[in-house]
Order: sequence, then C-alpha cells, then structure tokens
Amino acid sequence: MPEWLTHLLQLFSVSSVGLPAIFAVSFTSATLLPMATEPVLFGFVKLNPNLFWVAILVATVGNTLGGMVTYFMGYGARELLAKEKPSVHLRWLQRLGAPVLLFSWLPLIGDALCAMSGWLELHWKPVLFWMTIGKFLRFVLMTAVLLWVPESFWHWMQGLFLSILP
Repeated sequence: MPEWLTHLLQLFSVSSVGLPAIFAVSFTSATLLPMATEPVLFGFVKLNPNLFWVAILVATVGNTLGGMVTYFMGYGARELLAKEKPSVHLRWLQRLGAPVLLFSWLPLIGDALCAMSGWLELHWKPVLFWMTIGKFLRFVLMTAVLLWVPESFWHWMQGLFLSILP
C-alpha cells in the first residue's frame, strides 16, 4: 500500500479527526450537495469498532442537521416567493405529513422530501423527529450490513483500488 494512503487511513482512524470528518460529510451529504456518508462512516467504524455507536450518533446528528438546513431552505423559498397553494404533486406529502420524513435518507428523493416539507410549512418538530429516526436506522443498518461483509471482499476491493492508482 502506498505510504501516503497508509498515513491517510491512520489519520482518519483517530477519533479527533475521524468523528469530525464523519460529521462534516454527513452534514454536507444531507444538503443539496451529493456525497456519500457510508464509506467514511464504515471506514472509521472498521478501524475503531469500539466507537460504533458514537460514530452512528455523530453521523445521525450531522445528517439530520443537514436535512433541517434543507427543510429551512424550502421554508425560506416559500417565504421569498408568493405563498402559493401547494401543487397537486405536493398534496400527498401534506396529507401524509411528517412521518414521510422517515424516508429522508433515500437517495435522490430524500433531499427533496426535506425541502418540500419546509415548503409546505410542516411543523419542524415532527419533521425533526421522523427525520432523525429514519437517518439513525439507515446508518445502523447500512454500517452493520457492511461490517458483516467478509474481510476477504474488502481485501479484494483494496487490491482493485490499489491496482488503478498510479
């Protein structure tokens, strides 16, 4: 393994660097910028299995706060533009309410759900509650599943990755 990659992995395995990195990536990925939290979270937990729950909580808090930023962006957009009646396409969300935010972690539609819930002026407390539950369950399940993948697969992936590096 190249020395720079070994050094980088050792650096991110330190909780004083890894946990803030998890927070930053999870926060950013919940806004309108496309990023994936799972590789950073999984890598940290793989190197620090004793910090599994701490890392899950940090990722959940960061991702939820990022989702709430998107919620308030939707809310603010509604305030900036004339308060229009919700379109037919948004009425289903208004009818179902905040529990739909349980799915705010889904790729492609999760950010839209957060923004639309703000646009529809759904009360922020239930939005925060359901969003937190959904994101927490996502991180627990995804990280646990990745940890159950055999070690040989990750070694194969590492070899593949290193073979394409210069």
